[in-house]
Amino acid sequence: MRSRLLFFVILSSLHVTSHATNFDVCLESVRNGTFGTGKIGATDSSGNILEDVSQAAGVTYGLCVKACGSGQEPFRLLKFSQQFSSWLLPWLALVSQLPFGPTGRLENLESVVLTVGSPMLAAYSLALTVLNRRWIARRFSKHNYPNTQNAIRVLSSLQQAPLRVTNEGALLASLIVLPQNDMWWRELIEWLAYPHTWSISAVTSIAWVVIAYIFTVIDSFTGDLAEAINANGQGVGSLWLWLLPIVIGWLQISPKCDEDRVRSAVERANKIAYAATDTHPVSVKDLNTEHRAIHLAFGEEDEIHDVLRRDERVTAPIYNYARFLPWVQAVEKVSETFGVVSERYYHHESVDPMIGWITMCDRIGGHWSKPHDRNRVGSVEQVARYCQFDPRYRHTAFKSRWGPNVFSRIAIASALAFMLQWGTVGAAFIVVYFTPTTGLGCRSASYLLFGALSTIVWLLLISSFLVHYVSTSSPSSAYTRIRPLNLRQYQGGRSYPLRLSIARHLAIFLRRLAKLLATVNAIWILAACLFQFGNFFDRCYCNSSVFGRGSGAYNIIDWTTLNKAPMKNAWVGGVCLAGGTAFLFVGFVNVFIDPPLPGN
Repeated sequence: MRSRLLFFVILSSLHVTSHATNFDVCLESVRNGTFGTGKIGATDSSGNILEDVSQAAGVTYGLCVKACGSGQEPFRLLKFSQQFSSWLLPWLALVSQLPFGPTGRLENLESVVLTVGSPMLAAYSLALTVLNRRWIARRFSKHNYPNTQNAIRVLSSLQQAPLRVTNEGALLASLIVLPQNDMWWRELIEWLAYPHTWSISAVTSIAWVVIAYIFTVIDSFTGDLAEAINANGQGVGSLWLWLLPIVIGWLQISPKCDEDRVRSAVERANKIAYAATDTHPVSVKDLNTEHRAIHLAFGEEDEIHDVLRRDERVTAPIYNYARFLPWVQAVEKVSETFGVVSERYYHHESVDPMIGWITMCDRIGGHWSKPHDRNRVGSVEQVARYCQFDPRYRHTAFKSRWGPNVFSRIAIASALAFMLQWGTVGAAFIVVYFTPTTGLGCRSASYLLFGALSTIVWLLLISSFLVHYVSTSSPSSAYTRIRPLNLRQYQGGRSYPLRLSIARHLAIFLRRLAKLLATVNAIWILAACLFQFGNFFDRCYCNSSVFGRGSGAYNIIDWTTLNKAPMKNAWVGGVCLAGGTAFLFVGFVNVFIDPPLPGN
């Protein structure tokens, strides 16, 4: 039975090979008049139909199918393996240098699929992370209170986690005001300071990709064009060039995305946190409460298990788009508290009004010196009152569902992501589009479809706005807990509003649709590259650019009379476009990655 099956497979392979198209033989048969003479469909290198078929350099699509058939050129394993290992394999190896972190393998795989299926989403999350670091530094620059710098570092490092902030029982106020909590800030920074940055493996992968791309460009200009004009790797190299600045950017940022380590760091820090009481500060772990001022909603909260907000829990950095709005809200709570206490500190107000202000020294470097510890202690009521907004001072709270400067950062990150996405995909499209037969064909349409689906995935993930809208519309405090829809009830017995039900279902649907499209797009672009290297696209339909030329489609077979200057100019333009956009994105990351921090 097995021998019969093997014989059948070999026979089928021979049958396919025997029916494979050979365009050189087809053209020769057309020149010999096998299919007639006169205007039968023989063309020159510009697509003009000739009367003298012996001078033919190409054929119309109709004559191509008639003379050559509709099949592809034969698959050549040696040629396929060389092109795959030189032009695609380095990029696939570079994917391994993307930052991971979730404990589940499925979430890690999903983050890779999302990155490959939507480079625009990956670039958007990266740009948003960089802009957030700069925004928080500027947001806290007007505050002058102990641990301001530490707060910036802590909150920036927790962009990859489901951050939550609460002031229940004056916990947040105690964390900021009490001198006993200075250790909390310092220790958390130290425990979060684990690297995901440059390594020998990362440098080797990046160097391999850069060298392979350079050789791809050189080979496309100096190699035998007639041998591999439709299968050279320049288009593939430009198509995947977006991955290089994404990997370099994350290596430079070094995101704290290891779920176990981030969770452990915050839990360890919260064990040494102190809270104000009616008498004296005590350790938070000794209080009869499970709440913490700053914590991560990985599993103890019902809300994070809700399917509506699933992506917030996944610590892979590409999901920063889902954490952006709740992270801004949490940061703003901390910033407002720092702003209030900074104003009171500026006016020499003690937490306990009965304790006079102890002057330590004058201004140092344009900032007031650190306040005395005695001016930073008091009862829980005094600490809470010390952190409440006072209309006498110029500090005002930002009242918004979304947060300050949210849409400007979204616009900038979107523009940068669009530039990187379409600068590289557009370069690959240009390279293939202007490769004769010019026009929209199978290869260029594949690249265009990949870019379009990538952009659609990014657009569909505006569902994060709907998630935030539903979450902040709950009557519960903090960053809401939304019950499953089948309960149809809020806490307290009120009915679930129809508008929130619709928004919730729509958000979940859009997110799932986006991930489905990203998965299809990732599979599609890999298949398209393999099709190109395996000669699947070397058939009459694809080589004739039927998509773009329609009834005027033709296939150039003899390249000896072709004017190659316009094609090479387009190739140079494509290389410059892809390389330029990648360079600009890396430049943006390097300029904005390390914002100046306010002095203590």
